[in-house]
Amino acid sequence: MPSFAVETPQRNYQAIVERGALGRTAEFIPARAGRVFVVSTRDVWELHGARMEAALAGRAHTVLFFPGGEERKRMAEVEALAEQMVAAGGDRSSLVIAFGGGIVNDLGGFLAAIFMRGLPVIQVPTTLLAQVDAAVGGKTGGNLVSGKNLFGAFHQPLVVLIDPDVLATLPEREYRAGLYEILKAGVIRSPELFATMAERSKAVLAMEPVVVDEIISESVRIKAEVVTADEREGDLRRILNFGHTIGHALEAETQYKYFLHGEAVAFGMKAATRLAELEGVLAPPVAAEILASIDLYGPIPAMPDYVTAEALVGRTGADKKTIQGKVHFVLPDRIGSVVIKSGISPEVVRTAVEAALKA
Repeated sequence: MPSFAVETPQRNYQAIVERGALGRTAEFIPARAGRVFVVSTRDVWELHGARMEAALAGRAHTVLFFPGGEERKRMAEVEALAEQMVAAGGDRSSLVIAFGGGIVNDLGGFLAAIFMRGLPVIQVPTTLLAQVDAAVGGKTGGNLVSGKNLFGAFHQPLVVLIDPDVLATLPEREYRAGLYEILKAGVIRSPELFATMAERSKAVLAMEPVVVDEIISESVRIKAEVVTADEREGDLRRILNFGHTIGHALEAETQYKYFLHGEAVAFGMKAATRLAELEGVLAPPVAAEILASIDLYGPIPAMPDYVTAEALVGRTGADKKTIQGKVHFVLPDRIGSVVIKSGISPEVVRTAVEAALKA
């Protein structure tokens, strides 16, 4: 199975896509490391904890349980985990393993970034969305009441171990949520990946191993390539935010309790595609192709009645991609390519969001 190099000023490492990769965890723990702290959730541990215990090959370790849920991805939870680390003897020689979905990868990575001013972290993602997005690239952090991922740090892992075997226990809704992020990767960077998602949806939804491994590998390749070129989102890396500006606004508006992250991104991609068409960036037939491909992996849960286009547009000002008051949108101009535009009229954005809400 493939391994993809992520090369950054902070650290060079591999994102390994391999069935059974979870069992190799101990290989990547430095010999000099002290106590190992595994950050996970109880549901993940019930499903896969025995495999992780075996993979640690007798290394002294402590399991720290994060309560789970996007609404709990807050600074208070990080502090609580850090206090548990101190009580268990954590010090500067310790190492963190983030073992779970995207929330655990984000929060566990951030815990590693700040405890004792920085510990090494190994990312072992257990959801599809985390495997193709959250675990790769070193972006860690959490949410404020006012917006998504507004605190955090860039903290690159020692390795990312992506084991497609763990997806067998993933609920269908969680699996579909991850597929939206893969479709995003195709829209922004790979016509071939987009074609696979558009033309082989039955095989993808049936979790046929060959096609699953193919789409995960291609998504990770794209993420590794982009992060290597732009670790800290100064320019190119911003293309990974296609669908996220409105998607994050939707998550905040629904208090992180209604939509999975991938579902919110899918809605955001619909809105961004409509916006690209309104701005004359994207030809209508291509817009229709993107929208149809998103619908292949639906349905997105019905929108709560209280969510309005005006509220979502209002929240974009608090998005971390807003710079000096200008909201930046990632808009497709063709399959496999996007442009970044700012200064778009709020009325035009509202029209695009309203179209997505009605779809």
